[in-house]
Amino acid sequence: MLSTNPYLENFPGHLQPTMNGFHSSSSSSSGTISSGDSTESIKYSNNILRYISDILMDEEDDLENKPCMLQQCLRLQAAEKSFSEVLGNSSNSPPSQGCDESNQDGDYCRSTSFESYSSFNTDNSSYEFDWVNLVGEYESSLLQASLLGGSYGTHYQNMVPLINNEEGSSPGTREKRSYQVDDDASYEQGRRGNKISATVFSNESEPPEILDEVLRIRFGRSKKYCCVEPLSKNDMLKMQNVGSNSKTARSKNRNSNTDATVDLWTLLTQCAQAVADYDKRNAYDTLKKIRQHSSPSGDGLQRMAHYFAIGLETRLNAGTPSYPPLDMASAADMLKAYKLYVTASPLQWMTNKLATQTIKNLVQNESRVHIIDFGICYGFQWPCLIRYLSERNGPIKLRITGIDLPQPGFRPTERVEETGRRLETLCKRYKVPFEYNCIAQKWETIRLEDLKIDRNEVTVVNCFYRLKNLPDETVLVNSPRDAVLKLIRSINPNIFLHGVVNGSYSAPFFPTRFREALFHFSSQFNMFEANCPREDAERMILEKGTIGRDAINVIACEGAERVERPESYKQWQIRNKRAGFKQIRVDQELVNEIKGMVKNEYHRDFVVDQDGNWVLHGWKGRIFHALSVWVPA
Repeated sequence: MLSTNPYLENFPGHLQPTMNGFHSSSSSSSGTISSGDSTESIKYSNNILRYISDILMDEEDDLENKPCMLQQCLRLQAAEKSFSEVLGNSSNSPPSQGCDESNQDGDYCRSTSFESYSSFNTDNSSYEFDWVNLVGEYESSLLQASLLGGSYGTHYQNMVPLINNEEGSSPGTREKRSYQVDDDASYEQGRRGNKISATVFSNESEPPEILDEVLRIRFGRSKKYCCVEPLSKNDMLKMQNVGSNSKTARSKNRNSNTDATVDLWTLLTQCAQAVADYDKRNAYDTLKKIRQHSSPSGDGLQRMAHYFAIGLETRLNAGTPSYPPLDMASAADMLKAYKLYVTASPLQWMTNKLATQTIKNLVQNESRVHIIDFGICYGFQWPCLIRYLSERNGPIKLRITGIDLPQPGFRPTERVEETGRRLETLCKRYKVPFEYNCIAQKWETIRLEDLKIDRNEVTVVNCFYRLKNLPDETVLVNSPRDAVLKLIRSINPNIFLHGVVNGSYSAPFFPTRFREALFHFSSQFNMFEANCPREDAERMILEKGTIGRDAINVIACEGAERVERPESYKQWQIRNKRAGFKQIRVDQELVNEIKGMVKNEYHRDFVVDQDGNWVLHGWKGRIFHALSVWVPA
């Protein structure tokens, strides 16, 4: 159970984190925080609170009817590539209008720079593309995308299918599903009856106050696939250890937790083998059994099995005549749920702490700094740095280039521009000279001149946990990952801050990928089980929209539509060195401070460790993320 977090001391009571249904109020038994650490934490918290107030007062910042920024751009990226594959077009981009002539790849995007609101206007000349998922008969389990009129359609790596409820069943209950596999006729009936509820992405509101509360808390098919390899005894023991701390299921019809654990691992493996063999009869029969033991509201293992079953079912059905878009949580719901994540996990705090402190040490005697942020999203991590720059001796000019993927519609740079407006308002308050340049296009198509490098400035490149969504060599011969790293090397930055998702579940072969995904996501769901109340609706939304969505994408998708492609941090180390970087050691005092805070303030099973020059974050010995600092070789 989490202890009181000093970041949240000044928060209203209703915003305090709740663990297992109760507000955290006691100190951790593992130790206490020194007054210096507490003061530093409050300082970080107050900076974010001021940033929240800016957003609340910003009447121009209309976040209504906008989907989640990251999910929307990833959906468009995958849909664009899928549609290109359907057409057999050598170009991976749809046509565009009104783009800069230098953008030869046809990216429907532009870059915008400004130093004040007066120079912030852009034209809405880009062509709008509305994407709807349409799956037809084709090989290798690829879900093809097609252009249709209407609202933005969901794309399937972001979707969670909902089995149609029987009449009279209430939301949140797990009704029984019927999969008839006794004979050919009943099997076809069962296949047709296994429908997915189809609703287009809900463009619900994303009110500024929700965004503010988030800021308060943080400082295909083919028989060519071989059969799934059976899990070894050692693997089974690892699986059982991961799920050993899960709570006993409350359902009367379920067996004991131990029996369910063994059954679910076995059933998932058997089902994956049937899906790999395209054995629909056995696959549906096994899926029915998995449904009886799994639930999105059960314990961690049962929740994981629920989403894995969705992924297996989706992969199995990829060749059916029609597979419509699936429902997913709104952006507003995702932002509410994100509060739960940043209070339950130390990842965001330690990421911000490491980046801010490293930049502070670099610019102590400098007058100008340029931060190039690949994947800036909402810009949550920069308010603390802005506050520091306002307090140092002598003025310093801050220039940020915010880079992200384009949003669909007439204004692909709109969301990245909004981030710039928020940061500009904050800089005006603290009297920090500020300039912002936004770029919304495919990262591998960005040119050095687009970044407007000034060699008289301290240049920092920042990229945390987003390069995993770029295709690797198994998708494109000329890997976009290497292209982006080469671009960063050509920038010749003073430092390159790099955070990666550590995972081995992106193998091109489905059996290997499925087995690794079992290990990885079981630990993820177990982490939420230990740190979040089981009945918390925000936990369900978070699992559905993040790790559940990722698991479905890893299991169900192939080719360009599989956007979740993590690598181990050791593989990234090889990539970075090959691109011309050398790794430097993170300040040891900073690492020790992070270790102490995580030990005293978070669950005892969280791991913060070091491997060489990497700072690692994980749960019960399994490493989820790795942070590093690089300089040009």
